[in-house]
Amino acid sequence: MVAFVPGLTETDLKKIVLAIQQLASGRSNAVGTVTLTQNSATTVVTTATGTCFTGSVPILVPTTANAATEFGAGSLYISSIGKDTFTITHVNSATASRTFLYAIHG
Repeated sequence: MVAFVPGLTETDLKKIVLAIQQLASGRSNAVGTVTLTQNSATTVVTTATGTCFTGSVPILVPTTANAATEFGAGSLYISSIGKDTFTITHVNSATASRTFLYAIHG
């Protein structure tokens, strides 16, 4: 769901309108996929430049059964948020395929 982002000096009105239409339709460049790191208690997510800052809210959605189990157990949380990165703290497990979609708000 990549959105067109016009530059600060863009003067083509059609490009500016396209960007507004895409935002209104729900497109965003602040989205991605992450698979939790096996045999580790944390997973660091590097986001697209300019999409995550202190104060942003990463929202996780499980996309696999193992991710849903981890999510449902209540042992997964966002432990830090910074410029273009956030960290997920989770169970230290050898379980594979704990994959999530994420969207960053704010």
